Amino acid sequence: MDMTAADQAVLHYGDGEFAVLKPGRFVRCAVTDRPIPLEVLRYWSPSRQQPYAGPAEFIAAQIAVPSAAK
Repeated sequence: MDMTAADQAVLHYGDGEFAVLKPGRFVRCAVTDRPIPLEVLRYWSPSRQQPYAGPAEFIAAQIAVPSAAK
């Protein structure tokens, strides 16, 4: 996947939806730093404002830093 920093979107993550603050083709997974095309983005945390590549990355982030410890 050929993606440059200029193609990176900035999003605001809500409950069940996200809003595009800066248009782009992808965001980066908060755990793996892999690019996630917006059309396949399905996992994120509204409270942490972080996107995740999949359910395993979401769970890893929850275990690594519990939200109560923020």
